[in-house]
Amino acid sequence: MNRTLNLALSIGVLLFLPALCSAAVTYTVIDLDTLGGTYSQGNGINNSGQVTGFSTTAPNGGVDHAFLYDGTMHDLGSPLGGEYTFGIGINDNGHVTGNGYTSGDASQQHAFLYDGSMMHDLGTLGGSQSRGYAINNSGQVTGISHTTGNVTEHAYLYDGSMHDLGTLGGTYSSGNAINNSGQIAGESFTTGKAALHAFLYDGTMHDIGTLGGSGSRGYGINDSGHVTGWASLTGDAAYHAYLYDGIMHDLGTLGGSNSV
Repeated sequence: MNRTLNLALSIGVLLFLPALCSAAVTYTVIDLDTLGGTYSQGNGINNSGQVTGFSTTAPNGGVDHAFLYDGTMHDLGSPLGGEYTFGIGINDNGHVTGNGYTSGDASQQHAFLYDGSMMHDLGTLGGSQSRGYAINNSGQVTGISHTTGNVTEHAYLYDGSMHDLGTLGGTYSSGNAINNSGQIAGESFTTGKAALHAFLYDGTMHDIGTLGGSGSRGYGINDSGHVTGWASLTGDAAYHAYLYDGIMHDLGTLGGSNSV
């Protein structure tokens, strides 16, 4: 449901599965292969081990298509009108969100929802582009879309139609993660683009602040509404990972100056 960091090698996506031993946890590395090309990348994984991402489709490069891996890599195609699609988020039902080109024009992309049988164009908030970043088990999607005139980009909630979540006062916001209650974590400019702050959306967009510095971002949210990401410290000389549970807690680092 949340955006995740994933491992990609030029020969294909690798899936790490734990195998319990009496002494320690070990891991098996599984090559997910490609859709016929030389490159694939995993961007999301669900609790059943299904993976989504994208892969090249031909040895000489071909085009990039979103895939769903469930023991076999399935090509989700490019039914939005263009040649390229990219899988980003996946829920526990194996439904995928991401974005794809709507024509040969590489500058126009729309968010999609793949529901297990077909890929649906989620449209935009009035502008030319949108992207889907995360999907919950109800099929609600969040991401980012241009608004009318393509002057601003706003976070949205899609639940059959695309709802503009607004901003914290600035011209930009992005929904990066969604939980099963439809709560969303992300980031937004404050008034006048003064700063970029993490937010929690629960029907209203709440600024969850920083660790004393000027900026923060929200990358993940769980079903309790707890948010994680990074936030700058006083003086903005460093940034640390945090846990927000009504209060923003500094998670520290592994000995260095920064963490995410």
